[in-house]
Amino acid sequence: MPEPTRPLHLSVALDRVGTYAAEPYVEAARLAERGRFDFVTLGDSFGPPGRGRGRLDALAVLARVAPATERIGLVPTVTTTHTEPFHVSSALATLDWASRGRAGWTVEVSTDDREAAVFGRREAPDAWAAWREAEAVADVVARLWDSWEDDAEIRDVASGRFVDRDKLHHVDFEGPGFSVRGPSIVPRPPQGRPVVAVDATAPAAQATAARHADVAYVRVGNPDDPRAAHAVRAARGDLRQRARAHGRDPGGHDGRLVVLASLPVALHAAADAVALADLVHRWYTDGVADGFHFRPQDPDRDLALLVDGTVPVLQHRGLLRGFYPGSTLREHLCLARPANRYATVRETTVRETA
Repeated sequence: MPEPTRPLHLSVALDRVGTYAAEPYVEAARLAERGRFDFVTLGDSFGPPGRGRGRLDALAVLARVAPATERIGLVPTVTTTHTEPFHVSSALATLDWASRGRAGWTVEVSTDDREAAVFGRREAPDAWAAWREAEAVADVVARLWDSWEDDAEIRDVASGRFVDRDKLHHVDFEGPGFSVRGPSIVPRPPQGRPVVAVDATAPAAQATAARHADVAYVRVGNPDDPRAAHAVRAARGDLRQRARAHGRDPGGHDGRLVVLASLPVALHAAADAVALADLVHRWYTDGVADGFHFRPQDPDRDLALLVDGTVPVLQHRGLLRGFYPGSTLREHLCLARPANRYATVRETTVRETA
């Protein structure tokens, strides 16, 4: 079977309401890995537990999934509002180490007064202010990941030196309502920087996606609506244009922006799985999106049909690879490993003063 010349990217949400054990998430992630999905996502919020709202911490759940899987990417939702950027950076770097380079995060904000009341620190911001803050958090988190150069660790027992202090860097970042000095307490992650994803459906989130996201989701309410493909195509074009305005190359290796159509999925039969493969085939070959993020209605039934029904059809048509070409999430998504900004500056300074 020939491998596709332009990789089709697939991901799936593992969200399930009222599940408080880790094992169902582990089993679902393993199933998605058998289907060669690039990554799984898990949603989260600050909402208090209640009828139909209870859920576990997404990052902690996927940290449990990490040692039980081998290749699939793990992308929890992390809300930046009311959360210290330093803690976000450390937790995601730890997930990247635990998964051996398979971590990402979906940036989210909170504009709910009830969620703000849980913390009691400030009132909920409006959407535009929350996303301006999220943009600053994404910036400083990346700087914290870079605050350790890749070879900063020495681990020389004889001399008692653990790190080369010249290769640790203060970030000295001032954001809206917070400041971070750094450096991080966790060494630079295996991927350099874990993958950043943003749901760019809402206008307020699009600037953050264009500047910082490696992956952008565009949500679709009804994929059968004739206007849906046009809306996703237009959103993809706009995001790529915005990314170029920030000096990025959204279609290249560096600065790449992967735009995924996020589709609700409800399969009751094998015929539905084939019909979904037809839609994916049509939208993908027409250049509507770079891939798809599936949101199953029934996580057990729908994921099984996706893996055993939709995926084999796409592989048979030569649209989807039958193996993981690499070991990290960045490799799955054809994203370059970012250079360390502080190492680049230091090396340039050394050359200029030599």
